[in-house]
Amino acid sequence: MNPTVHIVDDDEAIRDSLGWLLQSRGIPCLEFSSAEAFLEMWSPQMAGCILLDIRMDGMSGNALFDLLRERGCSMPVIFLTGHGDVPLAVAALKHGAFDFVEKPCNDNQLVDRIVQALKHDESLRAAAASVESINNRLSQLSMRERQVMERVLAGKLNKVIADELHVSMRTVEVHRSSLFEKMGVKTAVELAQVLANTPAKPGA
Repeated sequence: MNPTVHIVDDDEAIRDSLGWLLQSRGIPCLEFSSAEAFLEMWSPQMAGCILLDIRMDGMSGNALFDLLRERGCSMPVIFLTGHGDVPLAVAALKHGAFDFVEKPCNDNQLVDRIVQALKHDESLRAAAASVESINNRLSQLSMRERQVMERVLAGKLNKVIADELHVSMRTVEVHRSSLFEKMGVKTAVELAQVLANTPAKPGA
């Protein structure tokens, strides 16, 4: 889905104002009049960020934030707060919110933070896609290729690997070549670099 700013606020005038501001800057946005309305539309595929009012009729912004985190939503959340809500917003920051902005806010500063939040979301999704790709490649390895890979990553020579696995050096060379091809690398150094950037466990 295209990166979008999801405005969640029960004040129609504020929604309209924020919607106009973002559209004037060429930033796609959607407006929701309540936390419940946003939840009905939310899906894990949504990309972008959430501009979320803390105090709303019905479910509060904080409650929505907590529920979204429980459901695995990683979109950055920028809280919109009144002066008295700052302690609540600070607490939300400690639990992973991207930022909070006091109302009324400076348009340029708000847009700057929104753009940063959109870039942050893009980076998170790119990293997640990279991890998924690496895990998919790892899943294609045979048990023997995994055994060879673990030893290659430990810096062991083919002869040592052959002795440990009780196979010929030629067999090790074949498995090594095959695992390099499946992992999309040409050297042991490249293999180590690829796996260093993912929480995937090669021996899992």
